[in-house]
Amino acid sequence: MARVITVAVVDDDRMLRDGLRAWLGDVPDLRLVATAATVGELLADPGPFSSHGLDGTAPPPADVVLLDLVLRDGSDPADNIRRVLRTGSRVLMISTVPDRSRIIEAIRAGADGYLTKDHDLPTLVAAVKDLAEGRSALSTELAFACAYDDSPARPRLSPRERQILLDYASGMTLKSAARRAGITVHTAKDYLDRVKAKYQQAGRPTYTKLDLALRVREDSLDGG
Repeated sequence: MARVITVAVVDDDRMLRDGLRAWLGDVPDLRLVATAATVGELLADPGPFSSHGLDGTAPPPADVVLLDLVLRDGSDPADNIRRVLRTGSRVLMISTVPDRSRIIEAIRAGADGYLTKDHDLPTLVAAVKDLAEGRSALSTELAFACAYDDSPARPRLSPRERQILLDYASGMTLKSAARRAGITVHTAKDYLDRVKAKYQQAGRPTYTKLDLALRVREDSLDGG
């Protein structure tokens, strides 16, 4: 029996919330468990989602939260993302416009994907499933934003630096990463040290393998 993926929606457009409730209701392996106009409402005491569970109960945090990028309460998008992530949910940003700088800011804050609201239901469902299975949700908007991200906070890595970073951050030992690249371990370490130095210069200190993996995710270097 397939696992049912739970979904919550945070959007200040009541018509959109109602539309998503009807839309997702026909998807057999997704279940909408909560809707709210703000992150504060979604996380209201006495527990996450308790005030807005559609069946009146207090379910655990949803697997995936669809979070509107700009809410009318004036809340900071990055702060909203971090608050939701702390509950254990994954975050799929939804927005009316593909604003490149805001997409990058959302991904750096920890969002797992970004879709504009003009996508169809199959695209939304596929993105939710990707997030629920631990992957990032790629979209044309996200790929374009990352490809043309020229902010100083994103270091320019050479192809070999990027290769060593991706292999090492994915769980390989430095020796294995070096062997795959056809270089010595010493040379691979030099590349990795350069990567760390570039992130340091960009104001994003990176020391451990966990830090490196986080940078890969933040900058969408792995393509998904």
